[in-house]
Amino acid sequence: MAQQAGNATGERRLAVLEGVLERITYANEENGYTVARVDTGRGGGDLLTVVGALLGAQVGESLRMEGRWGSHPQYGKQFTVENYTTVLPATVQGIRRYLGSGLVKGIGPVFADRITQHFGLDTLRIIEEEPKRLIEVPGLGPKRTKKIADAWEEQKAIKEVMLFLQTVEVSTSIAVRIYKKYGDASISVVKNQPYRLAADVWGIGFLTADKIAQSVGIPHDSPERVKAGLQYALSQATDQGNCYLPEERLIADAVKLLQVDTGLVIECLAELAEPDEDTGEPGVVREKVPGEHGEPVTAVYLVPFHRAELSLAAQLLRLLRTDEDRMPGFRDVAWDKALTWLKGRTGAELAPEQEAAVKLALTKKVAVLTGGPGCGKSFTVRSIVELARAKKARVVLAAPTGRAAKRLAELTGAEASTVHRLLELKPGGDAAYDKDRPLDADLVVVDEASMLDLLLANKLVKAVPPGAHLLFVGDVDQLPSVGAGEVLRDLLADGSPIPAVRLTRVFRQAQQSGVVTNAHRINAGQHPVTDGMTDFFLFVEDDTEEAGRLTVDVAARRIPAKFGLDPRRDVQVLAPMHRGPAGAGNLNGLLQQAITPGRPDVSEKRFGGRVFRVGDKVTQIRNNYEKGKNGVFNGTVGVVTSLDPVDQRLTVLTDEDEEVPYEFDELDELAHAYAVTIHRSQGSEYPAVVIPVTTGAWMMLQRNLLYTAVTRAKKLVVLVGSRKAIGQAVRTVSAGRRCTALDFRLAPKNDRSNESPRSQSPSGTG
Repeated sequence: MAQQAGNATGERRLAVLEGVLERITYANEENGYTVARVDTGRGGGDLLTVVGALLGAQVGESLRMEGRWGSHPQYGKQFTVENYTTVLPATVQGIRRYLGSGLVKGIGPVFADRITQHFGLDTLRIIEEEPKRLIEVPGLGPKRTKKIADAWEEQKAIKEVMLFLQTVEVSTSIAVRIYKKYGDASISVVKNQPYRLAADVWGIGFLTADKIAQSVGIPHDSPERVKAGLQYALSQATDQGNCYLPEERLIADAVKLLQVDTGLVIECLAELAEPDEDTGEPGVVREKVPGEHGEPVTAVYLVPFHRAELSLAAQLLRLLRTDEDRMPGFRDVAWDKALTWLKGRTGAELAPEQEAAVKLALTKKVAVLTGGPGCGKSFTVRSIVELARAKKARVVLAAPTGRAAKRLAELTGAEASTVHRLLELKPGGDAAYDKDRPLDADLVVVDEASMLDLLLANKLVKAVPPGAHLLFVGDVDQLPSVGAGEVLRDLLADGSPIPAVRLTRVFRQAQQSGVVTNAHRINAGQHPVTDGMTDFFLFVEDDTEEAGRLTVDVAARRIPAKFGLDPRRDVQVLAPMHRGPAGAGNLNGLLQQAITPGRPDVSEKRFGGRVFRVGDKVTQIRNNYEKGKNGVFNGTVGVVTSLDPVDQRLTVLTDEDEEVPYEFDELDELAHAYAVTIHRSQGSEYPAVVIPVTTGAWMMLQRNLLYTAVTRAKKLVVLVGSRKAIGQAVRTVSAGRRCTALDFRLAPKNDRSNESPRSQSPSGTG
């Protein structure tokens, strides 16, 4: 049914179209732009295409849309929606379809049929006004009845928030999150305290909050806006790995972001550094620290990062200097006998630098073991654990990711867990184990320590009891952590009191591996060798788009055919960047088509521009302390095992063997993981990796990026792309250090007469 709407001034009037939303073909979660098909009730089964602002509209709803008719050269006649309202369906058939669409959790087509058969045209009034009567329907018990009533109320409240947010172009998923965070206070918070959203609601940054603030009338030069912008600029800096920003750089960034006077920014920064009247806490901390070249700079920190840096340095020095020792048996051990016994256990002899690392870990309270692939880090760790357990020491093993923890467990034959699980992190990020309730451990070994960011490292070190030994193991030449800080590099900095051993000798067996050989060549600034290799290949393709298509063919078809590897479980595409024809985003779509294509017998859920299917390989893209047993963390990978359209829930089996449910409105926490960026692959290891290296990723091509990608492979590496791009990656050393001051805080200040324990490591330092 279509008609005209207009006003008295005689302007061209908007057309009105009424129909039932049958399916959503595409929806952009960022701005609500939607392409959908509606049934206008004309019969014949014909559906009409509508496009535009259908933010929050659900399949099955009856819509009254205002807009304009037009024609698309490819898709023909369509209706462009400018605004819409929902109209409750007026026929039993409409009500049945509305309820059975999955709009209300707990009601699918079967129960929609039973409910409408029982209540007829009165159905929606019953659910609204007398929901307890739903128990009259066969098969609907009290539990499901309550669930349906709650879902109906929540849907109404979210719709109200969405209609308000429609004016500021906030996406459906963010509207749902705002409602979940603030409930009935949602509209009040959005109108009166919009900048709170940036701090409180994941997915809303300063830019979205700023757009909302402007629409509700907050002035451009409001101090509230400027302070929020300063904190946003610092937050962006931590997302890029920095723990602080030099004050001058922060002010310049904020002026550019906010388009306000420098004087106003300086004033607001000074106010932010003062304690807040309500909380007593400052918004930022300013402190003089040495800059990149040793010159003093005024560092500006967000409070949690300043606290964590101070705390981590203090806790490490506390552990290092305590007189307590939970493994005193190694102070005067007969090392010749111990190492002979160890050789009998493992069947291999330690090289001199490995021997030095073993002695260091078992006699020093804090130590670092670093080195590249094939240098025997794993065997050294196994040796340390064997000797510690022989002395009845309680050994605790951890790694930042589930895959790395599994590998550590296989290597040592002992239980290993992720750092998050070890500490039993709780909602809000607090740990069950800390300084007041330390771990029951004599030796704590943390593998893949290059991945440890400042906040996680601080939580971990706090939980290590006095007298216990703490060993960090990792490859310092890999990319630094995704989160803020460069913890491993700071522990190895010149002047650090933390003793360390760097393994440099590549063992003969590892020298046969093209993966190991080329990893070391890349790290030394040399081009990888591919001729005559059986485990390291290069497919030359200069065109970026073609390289993307070839990458998919290699990962999904050629490697499985030649090497018998499973394309979903054993092969991982690692891209330098997310965007572009050979970026992880585009490759995920192509790989999903090739590996998990849509089929009538496979359940799927469209969310924004993505489709999730049973069998999909997915990854979590934010830390969520509320999910799973001990939270689910950025980078956790899993496979979609079930998808329930009635309860609107999707289940993922993670690589830690935990089943984690996701409500459909939480799906923006998941991304496909057939291809991931190299940054996201840290700490993981795969039988085979395929790496597109193209000139399209020119700005990202750096030596430690390519080195990290190659060292993720256990058996096989395939590079796809141009020799020019590979040359650029090998030549380019990453520019500059991150802004951190952990090394400065660790360096001895007043007690310089103390000899650094590092000097006792015969094989040098990192």
